[in-house]
Amino acid sequence: MLNQPLSKKRKNFELLMKSLMILSVGLTGALVLFLMIYVLWQGLPNITWELLSTKPSYLTERIGILPDILNTVYIVLATLILVLPLGVGAAIYLTEYASNKKVVGMIEYAAETLSGIPSIIYGLVGMLLFSNSMGTCLMAGALTLVIMNLPTIMRTTQESLKTVPQSYREGAFGLGAGKWRVVRTVVLPGCVDGVITGCILAVGRILGESAALLFTAGFAHAVNGLIDGLAAPGATLTVALYVYAKEQGEFGVAFAIAAILMVLTVLINFAATSVQKYFAKRRNV
Repeated sequence: MLNQPLSKKRKNFELLMKSLMILSVGLTGALVLFLMIYVLWQGLPNITWELLSTKPSYLTERIGILPDILNTVYIVLATLILVLPLGVGAAIYLTEYASNKKVVGMIEYAAETLSGIPSIIYGLVGMLLFSNSMGTCLMAGALTLVIMNLPTIMRTTQESLKTVPQSYREGAFGLGAGKWRVVRTVVLPGCVDGVITGCILAVGRILGESAALLFTAGFAHAVNGLIDGLAAPGATLTVALYVYAKEQGEFGVAFAIAAILMVLTVLINFAATSVQKYFAKRRNV
C-alpha cells in the first residue's frame, strides 16, 4: 500500500519533467526556425546579381558587396593557413610527445580559458599588437583570428588524437616504426575527421566574427587581389552588415548579407556533419 502513492508521485514527476523537456525542445526549435525564416524572408528578395558582383559607388549611390565577399575569402584563407599548422602541431606535441602531465594540464586549461574570452578583448589586443605595427589591414585581422581560433583547433585535434586506439601505436612500434612515422602514418590518418571538422568549425567562427575585425581590419570596400587585399584595410561580410545597418541605415542590404551568412552557416554545419559521417563509414568498412 505504501508503494502505490510513491509510484504515483514518481510517475507524475517523470511526466512533469518529460513535459518540461518537450516544451524546452519546442521553444528552442521554434526560436531557431523563426530566426532563420525571418532573416531569409527579409534578405532573399534583396539579393541581386548587381549586389553580389559590384563594388559600392558613392557617385551613383550603387551598393555592392563584392569587396566584402573577397575580403571574407582572403581573411579565411590567411587565418587557416596560419592556424592549422600551429593548432595541429601543438595538439600532436601535447598528446604524443609531452611527458609532463602538469605542463600539459596547464596548457589545456589556458586554451580553454582563451576559448571563453570575449572577442572584443581579442580585437583590443589585436589592435595594440598588430594594427599599431602593420597598420589597419586584413592581415592584422587574420592574425587576431589566429589567436582566437587556435584553442579550438588545438582542443578539437587533441580529442581526435585521443580517439585513436593505443593498440594501433603499439602495433606500429612493434614493427619498428619511429615516433614521427607512427604519428604521420597511423595516428593522423585515424583522426583526420576531427581535424577537418575543427577546421570547418573554425571557418564558421571566422565568418561570424565582427567585433575583433572592427578594431583590426577596418571598413574599406575596395576590390583588391589576395596579396594587396591582405595589406590593405577591408570589411568582411559581418563588418559590412554592421556598417550598412548601423551607420548607413540600409537594412535591406543588411538583411541580404545576413541571409548569405545564414546560408553559409547552414552549409558549414552540413559539411561538418557530412565529413564526420564519411570518415566514420570509412573506418567501419
